[in-house]
Amino acid sequence: MGNIYKTLFLAVFIWFASCRIDKRFDNSNGNQILTPYTLNIPAGITAPVIPADNPLTEEGIALGRKLFYDKILSADNSQACATCHDLKFGFTDNNNSFSTGIDKIVGTRNAMPLFNLDWKTHGMFWDGRSPTMETQVLGPIQNPIEMHQTLDATVAKLKAHPEYPKLFKQVFGTANITPEMIGKAIAQFERTMLSFNSTFDRNRLSLSRNLSINLQKIANDTNAFHKISSSIERGMVIFYSPDPTLRFSGHCSHCHGAKASGNDILFTDDRFHNNGLVTSDSGRMAFTKNPYDRGFFITPSLRNLGFTAPYMHDGSLKTLKEVIDHYTNGVQNLSDPTTKTDFSKPLPLTQSDKDDLLNFLLSLNDTSFAENPAFKAP
Repeated sequence: MGNIYKTLFLAVFIWFASCRIDKRFDNSNGNQILTPYTLNIPAGITAPVIPADNPLTEEGIALGRKLFYDKILSADNSQACATCHDLKFGFTDNNNSFSTGIDKIVGTRNAMPLFNLDWKTHGMFWDGRSPTMETQVLGPIQNPIEMHQTLDATVAKLKAHPEYPKLFKQVFGTANITPEMIGKAIAQFERTMLSFNSTFDRNRLSLSRNLSINLQKIANDTNAFHKISSSIERGMVIFYSPDPTLRFSGHCSHCHGAKASGNDILFTDDRFHNNGLVTSDSGRMAFTKNPYDRGFFITPSLRNLGFTAPYMHDGSLKTLKEVIDHYTNGVQNLSDPTTKTDFSKPLPLTQSDKDDLLNFLLSLNDTSFAENPAFKAP
């Protein structure tokens, strides 16, 4: 009898364990077990919070990938999300300052790169107006100067499609497609777009150790800067130097990562700043209606800059040299009290210093990301 009870107990335990797994990864009808997907997060970086109502699954990611590349999301079936977010360019728009929609209307802001979005906590878009990735996805579909299609029309086209009803039912448990499901599926795909395999990443431990040594050397002898053998390491000193009195301080890390470790290697503070660009775009103020936010835009990551030109919210700076010159030549229109450094005065960086800084920034390029087959059209 003891063995019978043990067998029954084991059976009940396995059933309860299965229920827990089903609850986490079943679709809403409970008739399809989905395959969980685990993000490969580098050591030292805090794992992002994945929404409880949109867990990552292999099936959901595959559906999102298909939707991301499908021109069915535009009114005339001529453009997809990938039209303006091309993998080869870090998911930006092929060196264009602004993207052109299906009605040949040119937009007003530069297409943002898509990678490491999992850690964004202050909203999507340049002005942060969309709170989540799931809601952001639906914006360009409806935008009259982008894909210009109502959500009702989008849902109708997907329901009439020979494949999508089955795929949505597999992922969400119902073929009754909704806009929320579209947003969730594409957001799942976008959450897998991680980029942490640059030259910097592959050498991060040694570079970080050398940075600490080099900063100490320079603190004692400013002539030591020119004795640093690697241009990337000299550029790293310029980028990370915390001492505003040093001639070799570029003040970059205030907004783009205070140290070469942990979450700072995302190379953005995920905050909004006014960086002194002359522009008629009111920035975040258009969303918040707060005059304080005039000209404020989210700090973009500095990763993959070699693929994502042109730069800034308006694509007005065509090269990284122009970006460096913008900050080092003296910013005259800066109106941001949160900026920790006075950029109004030219920084005493030589052309050689600027070249070193540029080489460090280029070390953040992740070629494997731009060629990753998992992100290409299915």
